[in-house]
Amino acid sequence: MPNRQGYASSSIEGRVAVEFFDPSPEAQARKYAFKCHRKVIDGVDTVYPVNALAFHPTHGTFASGGADGIVNIWDGFNKKRLRQYPQYPTSIASLDFSRDGQYLAIASSYTFEEGEKDHPPDSVFIKPINESECKPRVMSSSA
Repeated sequence: MPNRQGYASSSIEGRVAVEFFDPSPEAQARKYAFKCHRKVIDGVDTVYPVNALAFHPTHGTFASGGADGIVNIWDGFNKKRLRQYPQYPTSIASLDFSRDGQYLAIASSYTFEEGEKDHPPDSVFIKPINESECKPRVMSSSA
């Protein structure tokens, strides 16, 4: 987290966890995990690995990128998804915000989660970010 109070981690099980460094019971009570990067296909919940996380440098919100080719923006303080961008050609392998938070670099690269197969070429996208896309709806006092 840009405020250095904690961190987020992702998993191949389509989950993101938000944890805090402060060992006090009050701080530890704020930690949580949530499911993301999932899609129901033919009645079955398909789970995609969450390959990348990046915090916005000023707002404390964060982006997640998954093997589903989707990038989401999350408000971790209010536990809400702020934005979901249209699907990229293949898995999101990495992403990061620019230092000023005005751009999001997105690496779309097949990560072999389905083994060897034909796939779109690796690509890097630079997405301009409007402040409203990453700003929390209501700023939490812990930010």
